[in-house]
Parts: sequence; C-alpha cells; structure tokens
Amino acid sequence: MIGILIITHGNLGESLIQCASHVLNKVPPQTAQLGVSSRDDPALLLPKAISLVKELDSGSGVLVLSDIFGGSPSNMASKVVVPGKVEAVCGVNLPMLIRVLTYRDRDLQTIVTKAISGGCEGVMRVPVFKMHNAATGS
Repeated sequence: MIGILIITHGNLGESLIQCASHVLNKVPPQTAQLGVSSRDDPALLLPKAISLVKELDSGSGVLVLSDIFGGSPSNMASKVVVPGKVEAVCGVNLPMLIRVLTYRDRDLQTIVTKAISGGCEGVMRVPVFKMHNAATGS
C-alpha cells in the first residue's frame, strides 16, 4: 500500500483527512499530514517531513500531496521526492484525496495519474436543477 503524506498550509491537511474519513467511513491507514504555519521555518520542518515519509513507506512508495504550487508546503514536498519511490502532486483537494485513497494499492506512477485526474475531474460547475411542480404543471 502506498503511503500518503499531505503537506499544507495551516490545518488543511488535517481537515482533508477528517473529511476523507467521513466519506469513506474509516480513518485511512498509512496517511499523515504536516501543517505549515506562517510562524514555521520550513527548513526546520523538513526533517519532520522526511521522517514521516520514512514512517509511511511500507515498500510501495509514498505520495506527497500539497496545496498550492510554489508555496512552502510544495517546496518542502519537492525536497523529499525520490523519483519512482516518493512522488509529489500539488493542488490537493478532497476529490483528489478520495481518488488516491481508492487506488493506493496500485503502483506509484498510477496513483500519481489518478491523483491528478481526480483533482481535475472533481472541479466542476454545479448544474441548476429545475424542479417540476406537479400541482401547477410548471
């Protein structure tokens, strides 16, 4: 099983894991988060990120998800990437996380592809549904 590390600003990662636990009706195993606040020095948090990656890797690899490309969390994520063993994807959202958790028994390259497609396909405009009123016929 591929380990999942979410590195985000503030407590976004923790909230995403809580939401995923609600949707899936269970706490996802081998999943952790690391929040970065405005008071944190990312260089001092990097050893924690490295430690979490090691803890989460059961031999199948780790996928690191971060929120916005170019921010401190994604910069930290880029520093733990080991091609083919630890990969990173930015732009984490709940659809992406659910997709990743659903396909985490596949290989790392597949889960990277699923993460990106889940994140993109999960963003859509909500259609307007017109209700039919049986009493008035409209």
